[in-house]
Order: sequence, then structure tokens, then C-alpha cells
Amino acid sequence: MSALAIDVSGLTKAYGGRKVVDGVQLQLAAGRICGFLGPNGSGKTTTIRLLCGLLRPDAGSGTCLGLDLREQAVRIKRQVGYMPQRFGLYEDLSIRENLDFVARLYELPRRREVVARTLERLGLAARQGQLAGALSGGWKQRLSLAACLIHEPRLLLLDEPTAGVDPKARREFWDQIHDLADQGITVLVSTHYMDEAERCHELVYIVDGRVLARGSERQILEAAGLVVWSLKGEGVSTLAPSLRAWPGVLGVAAFGNALHLSARDAAPVEPRLRALEQQGFGVQRIEASLEDVFINLMGRA
Repeated sequence: MSALAIDVSGLTKAYGGRKVVDGVQLQLAAGRICGFLGPNGSGKTTTIRLLCGLLRPDAGSGTCLGLDLREQAVRIKRQVGYMPQRFGLYEDLSIRENLDFVARLYELPRRREVVARTLERLGLAARQGQLAGALSGGWKQRLSLAACLIHEPRLLLLDEPTAGVDPKARREFWDQIHDLADQGITVLVSTHYMDEAERCHELVYIVDGRVLARGSERQILEAAGLVVWSLKGEGVSTLAPSLRAWPGVLGVAAFGNALHLSARDAAPVEPRLRALEQQGFGVQRIEASLEDVFINLMGRA
């Protein structure tokens, strides 16, 4: 078996002549957590569905858990836990009934024991009789994760699993993800939250179906080569249109009460910033963040 949990290259999928996944290359080692980032419609969900065998690629090749994407899709499905964006279980069944149904689909032996163990593992035992439709977003998320894990997969593919849940539930969810990675389970998780991206071992950023950046957080920040300033002061937000027209400026974005201005070269920008300081605005050189980098990548794309 391949040492890589995911090893694909040239992965391509088109609909109506438009490539929604365009030559994606992705390698991910076992036990690693990879954050999959990009704007809505960038191809994240389609890529995830290609990896778990739900879709067949138009072009490209590779393996998932050492199994060929094209020829062994059925075997891949049995070893992967896929959590879609939307809650996909039966809302008129209880937590236990939903898990029992999933266990039947996988034809798991000693089904009742497996369900009971999964309920305990995810902290669902006390609520097992509650209808899924009556659960809050955080508990639905936990039930979905339980359904993903019941057959003991070696790879989790999670498509924006924390969308719409509160910060406490998000933190607890990520603690569980790291516990799973410590057990050797590989995780590919799509997210829009930068604090979640920072909790991943490595990151892949995709726009219009193409990978624009990959690596650890530090590697992506260093490769971007951005110089960033924070601008503060009364009426600073009104400066954004004129700042974007400055020579050498790559992007200007609002961050709370401040503007973040980014460039690749400080030389053409700093004299103009000094002039703003003389007008009473606060100007401070800061370290680039992942959000600065990804906003810049989106603008370039």
C-alpha cells in the first residue's frame, strides 16, 4: 500500500464544458490534517467527491488509501468517512436509529455493540433517543461525525463540517479531529475559517478548480512574500479606493476598524504611507496573516 493516504495528480472534472476541478495535484500522508480552502464555487466539494469515489474524474489518476480512484472506487467508499456540507441523516429517526441504519449499510458485525461504542465515543449516549431533527447544529455535527466513524475509516473527508455551529462546538469538534489524527486517521477538511486553517498540519488553497498554494502555514506565508501594513484612524475606510490605485499595492481589505494594505515591495509604498502618517493616520508594519494571503490570492485569480 502507498505510504500516502491521498496521492492524485491531474484530477479534472467538467460540467457543461466548464472545468470545476482543473488538474488538481494532492498528496497527503497518513495521520495528517489538511485544510482545504477556497471561495465558494472553487471546486472543493467536487474534489472531495472525486476522492471518495462518488464521482468519476474526466482526467487524472491516483490512489486513495492505496486504492485506484478509477478502478477501486467501491473499495475506497468502504474505507472513507465522508461528511457532506448539509446534514444528511434522517431527521425523523433518533440518534441511535440513525447510527444503527448506517451500521446496517456497512454490514457491520456485532452491530449493536458497534453502535453503543460509537455513542459513547462521541458523547451521544445520553441523547441517543432524541430525534435528529430536534438537535442543535453542534449536536447534528457530532452525530454526522459519529456516522462517519462508525465503520472505523482510515480517511475522513469533511466538507465544511463546522458551518453554522457556535465557537464552543467548533473548538470541541477540532479537539476530536486532532485526537483522531493522533490515532493515525487522515483528515481532509474544507473550511472558510482562518482559525481552523491554523489548526491544520498543512493547507491547500484552490480557486476556479486550480491549486494556487499548498504547504504548511509558515511555508504559504513565506512563499507569498507579502509586506503588510495596518492603517487606522478616523475615516480610514474611505481611503480604500484610492489606496488600491497606488503603484505596487496588491490589495486593500478591511479588518475591523483598520485597513490592511499589502504589497510585494515596500519601496514604492512607504513614501505614500509616511504622507498618511503626517495627516494623522496610524500606520504600522505587521506580519502577514493567512487571511491577507488568501484575500490576495483571490484578487489575483
